[in-house]
Amino acid sequence: MVNDIQQLHEIRISVKENKLSDPGLISKADYIDFLTNKGKGWVCDIDGLLVGFSIIDTIHNNIWALFVRPEFEGKGIGKKLQSLMLDWFFNDHHSTLSLTTAHESRAEGFYRKYGWKETGKKPNGEIKFEITADNWNQNHTMCLKPDGS
Repeated sequence: MVNDIQQLHEIRISVKENKLSDPGLISKADYIDFLTNKGKGWVCDIDGLLVGFSIIDTIHNNIWALFVRPEFEGKGIGKKLQSLMLDWFFNDHHSTLSLTTAHESRAEGFYRKYGWKETGKKPNGEIKFEITADNWNQNHTMCLKPDGS
């Protein structure tokens, strides 16, 4: 994935919600650090184009990234990336995971749907969410279609 950092950053700066105020706030070194030292990442590749990615920070037990190119939203890519990431994490860890996202965003509804619980707000207005293995397993199973997808 380190070779894909340019595409990851293109995805990150292309999103319509949770936009970076300054795209330079996240450097190539940040991606490398989270992919090789501080965490683990997943990508969705469609015909050689990366259309979504997720990265989990295993040092601080938080979701560092879960983003999908706007033209690929609504196709289940974010759901699948979240599933891979959380299933992997909760298979080996029993810690609570956290993340932040913009208030009244589509992401806020997405996380609530899958069992994330609001735990407060940051000074910038972002909502803080947490999820436990029990919440994930219960809500993830409830949201599966009969075919397991």
